[in-house]
Amino acid sequence: MRVGIVILPEHRWWAAEPLWRMAEEYGFDHAWTYDHVGWGSLVDKPWFDAVPTLTAAATVTSRIKLGTLVASPNFRHPVHFARELTALDDVSDGRFLLGVGSGGHGFDTQVFGGRALSAEERGNRFTEFLELLNTILTSDNASFDGEYYSAVEARRAPGCVQTPRVPFVVAAEGARAMRLAARFGNGWVTTGRPPGTEVTDSTTWWRRLRDNTERFDEALQQQGRVPGRVPRYLNADAGPSYSLSSVEHFRDVLGRASELGFTDVIVHWPRTEEPFEGRESILEEVSSEVLPGLKEH
Repeated sequence: MRVGIVILPEHRWWAAEPLWRMAEEYGFDHAWTYDHVGWGSLVDKPWFDAVPTLTAAATVTSRIKLGTLVASPNFRHPVHFARELTALDDVSDGRFLLGVGSGGHGFDTQVFGGRALSAEERGNRFTEFLELLNTILTSDNASFDGEYYSAVEARRAPGCVQTPRVPFVVAAEGARAMRLAARFGNGWVTTGRPPGTEVTDSTTWWRRLRDNTERFDEALQQQGRVPGRVPRYLNADAGPSYSLSSVEHFRDVLGRASELGFTDVIVHWPRTEEPFEGRESILEEVSSEVLPGLKEH
């Protein structure tokens, strides 16, 4: 089992830098940040872009993998985004993970003043987004003419450090997104609930996660892929309780996730207020008491 941590892009760099350094020093396997223009209850508070944040984080770390949780088509075009990803992968020396999802109806869409897309339209757009992004990152010269995106002779050079491209960790809850994750994903990440919804019952959440893993297995088999060879990431704080509320609860989350076949669990850095309100002392205990044992196995 590998464990990652999310550091929200809400701090000026003088305050954020120590957190990224500590994420590596604490022994986490990967560290992530949200890729939004603004998010949830924090839209009126400080917020920084994911790409320069992760670029800066790459320069102050050396081992830990770094990723977006998750990028979406809501405000990104594959042609330019491919250039950003190539640069991120280069600066991090091949440590970048692209967490990517279809995007929802949140602030990222409202702030641009455009028409809200239906679920089907978002699915169509996401399909094009992944197809074009994959093509640009793996082809020297890519052209594309779709309903949502176009590209004319988009260049790849110099290409990604990782081959054939940066890994795609695709967020998926429904059947259609599962098929895309199985087709394009080098990993799958789930919250165990449909976008924009919440769960208050732990039993229901874990049951949904079990159902999701079974559906993802089916999607992989339909693509001719071996289920056990594709990493599975659980966003542990999408459930009804904060994963770092105690060391005991964190151990319980890891155990349950492992039983369902998850290879990676992602938690959030404790904040002084909601969301993800918690104590850094618990994070320190986890880093000293739990993470070293995972490395031994």
